Amino acid sequence: MAVMNRQIIDEVSGALADLEKVMPFDSRHLLVIGCSTSEIGGSRIGTSGSMDVAASIYQALRNSHVQTGVHFAFQCCEHLNRTLVLDRKVAEQRGYDPVTVRPVQHAGGSMATYAYEHMDDPVVVEYIKADGGIDIGDTLIGMHLKPVAVPVRSEIKRIGSANLVMARTRPKLIGGERAVYPEIETSGKI
Repeated sequence: MAVMNRQIIDEVSGALADLEKVMPFDSRHLLVIGCSTSEIGGSRIGTSGSMDVAASIYQALRNSHVQTGVHFAFQCCEHLNRTLVLDRKVAEQRGYDPVTVRPVQHAGGSMATYAYEHMDDPVVVEYIKADGGIDIGDTLIGMHLKPVAVPVRSEIKRIGSANLVMARTRPKLIGGERAVYPEIETSGKI
């Protein structure tokens, strides 16, 4: 049984609220979650993963999913080439092909492992194009975002001891100086 950490749940919930202010969530959205539970605990990435920390983060994300419908993809560590764990239905709807691997704590990371073990029907995929994301502990999620990522600032700067970086995406602006861009396209609402 995982031990929940209220401070981590509150920090992640606060960061999600800040991201949602500029990118209102609904069931059409997919956020990538990159997370080093080692960094959250004050250690170097990949050295002391924690399933308890992962459980607390997962709880905060689960609460957001229940409230908004937003979906999450959990980035595995470099040992699994930063593959991602997500719900099978979401993967199928978005045309993401599953790969054959199962994350474990020391090959995939604590967060991806916890998510895999607690999702109803998880699959692992190699690539996604997420609408936004949260990077806790400098895990480098940019490769999994749509092409135009926009940084999002939060009142929350750290989750535990780990740096927090967030981004949303927007459609590309094309056409040059004579082009007209509808306000919704540049406002961050997707």
